[in-house]
Amino acid sequence: MFKTLRDFFVFNQANRDGWVARQASLIPAGAHVLDVGAGSGPYKHWFSRCVYKAHDFEKLKPGQLREKSSYIQCDYVSDICSIPVDDGSFDVILCTEVLEHVPEPIVAVKEMARILKRGGKLILTAPLGSGLHQEPFHFYGGYTPHWYRRFLTEAGFGEIRIDPNRGFFSHYGQESLRFAQMMAPWKGGGRIVWLPIWCVSILWGLMASGMARVWDRMDKEKGYTIGYHVTAIRS
Repeated sequence: MFKTLRDFFVFNQANRDGWVARQASLIPAGAHVLDVGAGSGPYKHWFSRCVYKAHDFEKLKPGQLREKSSYIQCDYVSDICSIPVDDGSFDVILCTEVLEHVPEPIVAVKEMARILKRGGKLILTAPLGSGLHQEPFHFYGGYTPHWYRRFLTEAGFGEIRIDPNRGFFSHYGQESLRFAQMMAPWKGGGRIVWLPIWCVSILWGLMASGMARVWDRMDKEKGYTIGYHVTAIRS
């Protein structure tokens, strides 16, 4: 059921990585790809057949990036709403887990439309629910399918596809494990008295996470997903 322990404990990242890998496999060799808000560039290797370029604003502190690594060597350093390239410069834009950190996300989406060629593909993800992270650059709680359909359409995109990153039970299982981690007795503050409750919570969290993929079949609406994976084509 789970390929790795990482898939078990942080399913959202593992699922997202797998989805990006599948999207990358569909891109023709030689395509010009811009990774917007690339950070440490975790997906660069999947676009090795392409002409890959990286963009970021490079204002996060060391340790705030994924895997607590450093920035990839960026080709463009700028605000996401004003990327210094000509109109229609790229065949593909990749933008993962960035929009929640952008003060003007609608403007950012329009900027990505500007620099995509007609018929170019946008590969986009953002959370629906998440805790604070990469502060102070965290401005929004999450993006809904209605947001994507309205503002991607207004920006000039069509063929919009929106897929949930699993369902409520996967989200619940992940947060159950987070609860157990936060209640760990060794974190002090008199929590040793909570040891029996913590033992129950860790067992429940492990079971909930283990069964989440099966239980998610009961969640038809996927309205409590951790986030959405989106593709769209520049009209």
